[in-house]
Amino acid sequence: MKALLFARYGDPSVLEIADVPAPVPGPGQIRVAVRTAGVSPGDVALRSGAWRDRAPLRLPYVVGVEAAGVVDALGPGVGGVRPGDPVFGLRASGGATAELALLDAWAAKPPAMSWDEAGGAAAALETSVRALDAVAVGPGTTVLLDGASGGVGHLMVQLAVARGARVLGTAGPANQQFLAGLSAAPLLHGPGLAARVTERVDAAVDVAGRGGLPELLRLTPNVVTLVDPAAAALGVRLTRYDPAADHHAALALGSTVTVHVTATYPWTAAAEAHTRVATGHTRGKVVLTVGPPA
Repeated sequence: MKALLFARYGDPSVLEIADVPAPVPGPGQIRVAVRTAGVSPGDVALRSGAWRDRAPLRLPYVVGVEAAGVVDALGPGVGGVRPGDPVFGLRASGGATAELALLDAWAAKPPAMSWDEAGGAAAALETSVRALDAVAVGPGTTVLLDGASGGVGHLMVQLAVARGARVLGTAGPANQQFLAGLSAAPLLHGPGLAARVTERVDAAVDVAGRGGLPELLRLTPNVVTLVDPAAAALGVRLTRYDPAADHHAALALGSTVTVHVTATYPWTAAAEAHTRVATGHTRGKVVLTVGPPA
């Protein structure tokens, strides 16, 4: 089968579509014929080598941690799903951008969700639920999401609002109206953020990792970051994916959110997609089309 991979770290030009053996689903896994796969900042960091110490890879590495497709095969012990079912889900160890991919956690694709939306939903849903749980976001709380308009942030806004929280979201000037449309109170990101906040903040999530932790700590001690490696020195928790956790419930929340897809590329243009995500200013998700349209 064909898969999108890189055999060495480097710029987007190292990405190639090549032949690899088809994966076989193990216990608790399913295999899907992939229609679409999301591109995340984590994919970009892995490919560039920026995370080679944090997350060393065995090369060649098939990229992608989220995909949507049609169930092709079931591993031992899997129930509640059948070949032919449309699903979306996670493969956190990579390998999702391929003609056939294994998923460790999945949910049924909601009928109203397009394949493009489904391909970019899984990682953002899991990350959002994990981060909001870490800072105990619930009814009546006010949470500040620093980097709220991106692929993870815009879903985190929606999930926090659904929990009954008031959401303050930071973004650049071009995305202020977008955040307001998600029922967040928009704020400009960057230096001086704490001075721009005029209300009590119960919790904060550093979504973008642009070095804004000191500003968040001026507002609340209840801070978690998704990506900032300086977190430990500041006494801030860095939340990471837990492969032992059951992520199916988080993915089932896909029917309650709207996934904004800012761009869809054929997987033959994966380098262009990675270049776009690497800017750090992408609104919503960037998705690759792998298989045939529905």
